[in-house]
Amino acid sequence: MPLAEPLHNAPEFTVSELSQSLKRTVEDTYGHVRVRGEISGFRGAHSSGHCYFALKDESAKIEAVIWKGVHGRMRFKPQEGLEVIATGKLTTYPGSSKYQIVIEALEPAGIGALMALMEERKKKLAAEGLFDEARKQLLPWLPDVIGVVTSPTGAVIRDILHRLEDRFPRHVLVWPVKVQGEGSAEQVAAAIRGFNALPEGGRIPRPDVLIVARGGGSLEDLWSFNEEIVVRAAAESMIPLISAVGHETDITLIDFVADKRAPTPTAAAEMAVPVRSELFVEVADLARRTRAYWQRAHESRRSELRAAARALPAATDLLAIPRQRLDSAGGALPRGLKASTHAHFRRFTAASSKLTLRVLHGQIAQADHRLTVSGERLGLSARALLRRRRDRFAGLEVRLRASKLSNAQAQRNAIARQRERTQRLSERAGRALATLLQRLDARVENSGKLLSALSYRGVLARGFALVRDEAGHPLHSADSVGPNARLAIEFADGRVAATADADRPAPVAKRAQAKPAAQEAKQAPKRMAKPVDQGSLF
Repeated sequence: MPLAEPLHNAPEFTVSELSQSLKRTVEDTYGHVRVRGEISGFRGAHSSGHCYFALKDESAKIEAVIWKGVHGRMRFKPQEGLEVIATGKLTTYPGSSKYQIVIEALEPAGIGALMALMEERKKKLAAEGLFDEARKQLLPWLPDVIGVVTSPTGAVIRDILHRLEDRFPRHVLVWPVKVQGEGSAEQVAAAIRGFNALPEGGRIPRPDVLIVARGGGSLEDLWSFNEEIVVRAAAESMIPLISAVGHETDITLIDFVADKRAPTPTAAAEMAVPVRSELFVEVADLARRTRAYWQRAHESRRSELRAAARALPAATDLLAIPRQRLDSAGGALPRGLKASTHAHFRRFTAASSKLTLRVLHGQIAQADHRLTVSGERLGLSARALLRRRRDRFAGLEVRLRASKLSNAQAQRNAIARQRERTQRLSERAGRALATLLQRLDARVENSGKLLSALSYRGVLARGFALVRDEAGHPLHSADSVGPNARLAIEFADGRVAATADADRPAPVAKRAQAKPAAQEAKQAPKRMAKPVDQGSLF
C-alpha cells in the first residue's frame, strides 16, 4: 500500500491545546448529567477536604470528585458500597488524560449488591452464634511467638515488624498468603488452621497469638475476608486472633468473629505486645521540665547580659586612649628602627673581631674530648642497665611460676562453684516446669467444664430434644414444618427420624421489609478500638 501523504496544511496542536479543546468539548456536550452507580474506593475526605472515589456498575467505572465546599453542604454523605444517584457535570483532568464527573448533588439509590450479600451473610453467621462475646478469648499478656497471616511482599508485614521492634521485639512467624483475588480466601483459612495444627513443643513453635492483616482497599479488594470459609476458620481458632484488615473505616465479617479487632495492622502489633507508654510519658515530662528550666535560665542570663551591656561604656570611649598611644608609637617607630639597626651592627662587629682560627681549633678539641668521655660513660651505663634488667627478669620468672600455680587452683575452685550453681538452677527449673504444667492442666480442665456448661447437649440431657429439617437446619416453630416433611429428632442418647402429618398446612414464609439505606447506615455498628490493658514493664 502506498504511504499516506503528510498533511502539510493540517493545524498543529500542542498537548495542552488539545487537552483544553477536549475539555471544552466534553463540558459543552454533557453540561449536567445524572449517573446511577455504586461507590467504590471511598476512604473519607482527603486532607484538603475534597473527596475522591469512583462510581461503577457491572461493566464500567467512572472517576468522581466532590469539592470541599459541596461536601460540607451535602445532607447525604458518600459511603463505601452504597448505590447512589449523582448529579454533576462531566469534565476531563488533563494531568492524567482521563474524564471524571464533578458531583454537585448526591442521593441514595439503595445498597449495593456486595453490601447486601455481606449483610445477609452477617445475619446468617450471627444466628449461629459465631459473633457472641462469650466465645472470644483473652489475648496473652506477653506472647513468645506471634503468627502473622498476610502477604509477604506488601507494606503490612513491614509495618508490623517495625512496630514490634519499636515496642517489644518478639519471635514472628509469617504464613504467606494471597490477600486478594481468586483462591485468597482458601489460603487465609488454610493458614489459620495450619497455625492451630502446629504441636506444642514441636520443631516449629506454636504461636501464642495470631494476626490476620491486610492493607486498605475497596470493598471488592477486601471481599476475601467476608467469605464464610475465612470466618468459620477464625471462629474455630484455639489461638487468640486479632483482625487487622483494611483501615479503621473498613468493616469485614472476620472483624466480628475475631477475638480483637484492630483498626490498622500497626494497631494490631500494639495490641499484641505490652505497652511502654508510662516510660515515654515520664521521659516527656522530664524533657518538658528541662526545657522550661533552660528557658527560665536563658531568660535570666539574657536579662543579666542586657543589664551588663547598659553599664558598659561606649566603644569609642574605651578605644580613645589606646588609639592615641598607637599614633604616638607609630610616629616613634622609624627612629627606633634606625637606632636598633646601629646597635646590632656594633654588636656584630665586636663579635666578629673575636672569631680567629686558634679559637676555632680549641673549641673543636674540647668538643672531641667531650664526645670521647660521653662514649665511655654510655658503655658503662649500658652494661649496668643490662645487669639490672637480667636480675629483674629472674625475679619475675620466680613470681610467675608461683602465680601460675595459684591461678590454676583458683580456676578449679571457680569451676566447682559454677557446677554447684548450675545444679541449683537445674533443680529450680524443674520445679518451675512442674508448676507451669499444673497451671496449664487446671486451665484446660476449666475450659472443658465451661464447654460442657455452654454446650446444647447439656440441655438435651435434661429431657429436651432438638428438631432438624431434612437439610440439617434446626427448626424453631411449628409453622416452618410442611406436610410430609422429613424430620430428625435428636435426644441426649441418639437421633430418631420422623415424618410430619400429611394434612398440615404449608409453611408461611416471613417477609422482612428492607430498611432504607440511610437507616441501615445509621444503625451499622461502629466498633471502636480500645487499648489493651497490658500493664507496665516499669
